[in-house]
Amino acid sequence: MSRSPLPDTLRRVRLPVIGSPLFIISWPKLVIAQCQAGIVGAMPALNARPAAQLDEWLAEITETLAAYDKAHPEAPSAPFAINQIVHKSNARLDQDMALCVKYKVPVIITSLGARTDINDAAHSYGGVVLHDIINNKFAHKAIEKGADGLVAVAAGAGGHAGVKSPFALMQELREWFDGPIALSGAIATGRSILAAQAMGADFAYMGSAFIATEEARAVDAYKQMIVDSESDDIVYSSLFTGVHGNYLKPSIRASGMDPDKLPEGDPSKMDFGIESGDAKVWKDIWGCGQGIGAIKSVARTADLVARLKSEYDAARAAL
Repeated sequence: MSRSPLPDTLRRVRLPVIGSPLFIISWPKLVIAQCQAGIVGAMPALNARPAAQLDEWLAEITETLAAYDKAHPEAPSAPFAINQIVHKSNARLDQDMALCVKYKVPVIITSLGARTDINDAAHSYGGVVLHDIINNKFAHKAIEKGADGLVAVAAGAGGHAGVKSPFALMQELREWFDGPIALSGAIATGRSILAAQAMGADFAYMGSAFIATEEARAVDAYKQMIVDSESDDIVYSSLFTGVHGNYLKPSIRASGMDPDKLPEGDPSKMDFGIESGDAKVWKDIWGCGQGIGAIKSVARTADLVARLKSEYDAARAAL
């Protein structure tokens, strides 16, 4: 299948990476650092608490990046993205989306449901909508409702993740969809970014590696646990939110549970921490993907992206 050209907004990157929006952890400091390093920086709208703080954060991001671009015309920042949880429990959705329209947020990433009116709101000012999916069925629904592209969440991704091999998922998506796709799932090196493109993705969608950065709003113990862990330290469980996700085993043990003997969760009682923002699963049970074996130290975001770019360029040159 021939590929459609990427929207102009998504072309403004120096490395084909989208920093995935991390619940609680992503905030303006991290988003700005990611964008200035040349990748798409993203955060969930719900990370701003109280709700009025989102207005302040969007102003900070847009003004800081505009000033940076003026000072660095030779290497302007990449666009930023805001993640909207399109779920009935998110009472803030319409209010938060109105602020995204106000600030003309370049990229909207929607999760846990697709709504035509949310897509229309983003399109009203030229925004691009990417919807995250775990299978082909949800992908069709997202595009039918007006999303411009997809975030394919494959096996091994941090937090809520699917079970499909990235090979299988990308193959099925590219049989019918020629628009933008970001691939998520255990990507933590420049070689993996290039591999995602080889499978048909336009971008790698990376989260766990950015938790262990100086700019991330995560406690030091969480960052160090990522540095000290590898794929064997990840468990896939539905217990904590009612939806399957990947979590760090040591954080589960520290909470008094056996990560190898977890009961199933109740999908009828899904809890994403939307209302309170202090759900135990995100405060004490730490989400993480299987790619963390490549993370050897807590680093500045700029240095992490520089390392990824060097590895990516070397992998391309070796082909």
